[in-house]
Amino acid sequence: MYFAGVDLAWAGRNPTGVAAVDADGHLVHIGAARDDATVLAALSPYVRGSCVVAFDAPLVVTNPTGQRPAEAALNRDFRRFEAGAHPANTGKPEFAHGPRAARLAHALGLDTDPRSPAARRAIEVYPHPATVVLFRLARTLKYKAKPGRGVEQLQSELLVLMDGIERLAHTAVPLHVTGHDDWGRLRTCVTTARRKSELRRAEDPIDAVVCAYVALYAQRCPADVTIYGDFATGYIVTPSLPADRTGR
Repeated sequence: MYFAGVDLAWAGRNPTGVAAVDADGHLVHIGAARDDATVLAALSPYVRGSCVVAFDAPLVVTNPTGQRPAEAALNRDFRRFEAGAHPANTGKPEFAHGPRAARLAHALGLDTDPRSPAARRAIEVYPHPATVVLFRLARTLKYKAKPGRGVEQLQSELLVLMDGIERLAHTAVPLHVTGHDDWGRLRTCVTTARRKSELRRAEDPIDAVVCAYVALYAQRCPADVTIYGDFATGYIVTPSLPADRTGR
């Protein structure tokens, strides 16, 4: 069984990160794609049998405006960690004709119900709240290029993310990335980067690894994940905040 992660560009203009791990948590693929055809080709070897594909992108969007109930519920728990979700609605051009992730999942023949017992499934995930839980962060890592963030800050935060991913090898649900050549090349790319564009190229595949791990984690520890929202109105699956961090 394989667990894939897709850090999907909502509208298809930007690169998409794709990663896959095997049933023992070993990284078997990490890279980037751009259009639907190359995303499907990258996933193809890992979705022929039992699989879970975790998309960092909406699979279900039905609301014409505002945010989905899933986003509102997740934001109540994670806004204080600066890990709130962006609103998705059919009024946005990228969702007017259905979510891109849903089209890809359909093309792969995956069941998109998060509670389905099907052997081949797709789920929606979100790396930011996942890392807050998995790495016990006080706030999200600031590795996304935004005004006011310099190369050194982005590089430092992205390396902290990579360090955290590598430490997952020693957890109850282990993830093994350091033995994969392309992971080593990504780390070198981030370590030696001098421009934001170099870091941007590494960011999507790294996020895809987090997505793949959430798929593995949800399969291994279903009692320790929360499904915000529902299949009818849209949902997000993420590791659950422990009771001592909910602020309730």
